[in-house]
Amino acid sequence: MDEPVIIEDPAEEEALHEAPLQEPPMAQEAEPVSDPASYGAEDIQILEGLEPVRMRPAMYIGSTGHKGLHHLVFEVVDNSIDEALAGVCTHIDVIIHPDNSVTVIDNGRGIPVDIVAGAERPAVEVVMTKLHAGGKFGSSSYKVSGGLHGVGVSVVNALAEWLEVEVWRDGKAYRMRFSRGDITSPLEEIGTSETTGTRVSFKPDADIFKETTEFHYEILSQRLRELAFLNKGLSINLIDERTTKSHRFCYEGGIVSFVSHLNQNKDTLHPDPIYLCATKETMEVEVAFQWNTAYLETIYSFANNINTQEGGSHLTGFKAALTKSINLYSRRKGWLKEKDQNLSGEDVREGITAVVSIKIREPQFEGQTKTKLGNPEARAIVESIVEENLDNYLEENPACAKNIVDKSIGALRAREAARKAREIVRRKGALEITSLPGKLADCSEKDASRSEIYIVEGDSAGGSAKQGRDRHFQAILPLRGKILNVERARLDRILTNEEIRTMITALGTGIAEDFELKKLRYHRIIIMTDADVDGSHIRTLLLTFFYRYMKQLLEEGHVFIAQPPLYKVKKGKQESYAYSDEEKDRVISEFGGDGVAIQRYKGLGEMNPDQLWETTMDPTNRVMRKVSMEDAVSADEIFTILMGDRPELRRHFIETYAKEVKNLDI
Repeated sequence: MDEPVIIEDPAEEEALHEAPLQEPPMAQEAEPVSDPASYGAEDIQILEGLEPVRMRPAMYIGSTGHKGLHHLVFEVVDNSIDEALAGVCTHIDVIIHPDNSVTVIDNGRGIPVDIVAGAERPAVEVVMTKLHAGGKFGSSSYKVSGGLHGVGVSVVNALAEWLEVEVWRDGKAYRMRFSRGDITSPLEEIGTSETTGTRVSFKPDADIFKETTEFHYEILSQRLRELAFLNKGLSINLIDERTTKSHRFCYEGGIVSFVSHLNQNKDTLHPDPIYLCATKETMEVEVAFQWNTAYLETIYSFANNINTQEGGSHLTGFKAALTKSINLYSRRKGWLKEKDQNLSGEDVREGITAVVSIKIREPQFEGQTKTKLGNPEARAIVESIVEENLDNYLEENPACAKNIVDKSIGALRAREAARKAREIVRRKGALEITSLPGKLADCSEKDASRSEIYIVEGDSAGGSAKQGRDRHFQAILPLRGKILNVERARLDRILTNEEIRTMITALGTGIAEDFELKKLRYHRIIIMTDADVDGSHIRTLLLTFFYRYMKQLLEEGHVFIAQPPLYKVKKGKQESYAYSDEEKDRVISEFGGDGVAIQRYKGLGEMNPDQLWETTMDPTNRVMRKVSMEDAVSADEIFTILMGDRPELRRHFIETYAKEVKNLDI
């Protein structure tokens, strides 16, 4: 198992309040239109080369935050993956250097260096400096490709402080250097080479990426692992020279190995993943899936190795075929009577883990970041291939088929119970949001972007928080006891849990398929629990609930962990709070040592309202950790281990990583 990904990520406190809303200006008479003659050809600006990229980088990479930063690496890696898809690359190295520059090396054919007709410049220069230039627009060099927009590596070049490309082909080695898209060293032959391939090294431009230029190992690891699963036999090495962390990703089983990896800590209904593969109308379809005894579906979809996080036509086709095939088989066997209603897609997908991967000649992605596939023909092709092959599998494996159908019928019955429970929650959300005595202490601010809610452990801490808060923008929701472990429960049981129902009502978004982020009533959801074992358990239960049923809250950065102090150090009139043992020792040293009184806070209830406000709730002083999801696969794995129903996995995890835990109170 890879090093676990801790999804609680330190983050600086963001500005809590925006500038006050301005009153709309009074209506005025319209200004006369300026003289048309004052607007002429001299006012038209022509942006040359890569200037548009530097002027509007978010148009090309989505954002200039950490997502856009890592997108630079993925654009370079995708060029190497396209070589693998063409059957001419077997090995890729991705290296993070101590100065946060990155190198990507492959053993493909090497970018061409001969002169491009019409441009009268070397091909590698054209590829690096011209938008919409590359070998992917024709059909001879690459039959399928992820980077079909053709702006990838030139955009990286434009947004890099410096970039160096080295090419090995035809027995020779070549090198070229750039800075912010401009050539600093023209293409030159630097020696001979017995291998072929390309090395691209670059450092992101801090003038563009003002938020951060630091690469996260886990974000890169997740994507490279996916690519290795999707390209069976391809070896991808990730090396972090800043920390000496490294990993080699290589899976001979391809997406079958991917599904097995995702299900490795779960009890499955059949021993091996179902694998379907076929080519139809130049589209190659690969699907692997396996049911487990849990209640949630985990499906990843890809088109030309691009993770289509928002799904698309290929995923729709898979789901439709799955539902139709299992319904027809169930009725054919007499397990689903004519008078019974059909199994829904939600029923048949309960507990499924699936990977859908297609290779398509002309993919139509929605948006430059390529998160949804739009090709209408993909649905029909995937649906027909899955339907035909799944029917055969079910007939040939009756014992496995019976387990799958039994689970689906059980989900159908639970769905009816969940529907009734959901209706109760909906009614409460609409009618009783202002009448939650003893539970929600709401704030007066109605703008969700300026509001926050503290989910607090226990009535005692809840009382202190209610008294200490700023009532204008801070709401308090005390929890009585521990909420249900949703990892081991179906939705119908989850919706009957009083604490969970109260939380759903307070947040306003609904859950699961009813979830709507735009209805979120507070843009900061802050979990505040005691600094002991029970507090950690409650925090984990809450994070499990958010991850499984309100995942978008984590993806969009709305969930935070409050950091109350562990100690109060006092000497005479001097006093200071410490948030760790190291900070406590530093404060004691600063105070002089002798005569120091130390108070250890084991519970939030031990602090009076003023202390709680000063240390944990005041935006000018508090320390919070934003919960992020840098590696969804590893996050899923850890939640399964810690909150699932296999104690031996939990024991092994604790024994393996206990030495890394600090400040543990028993």
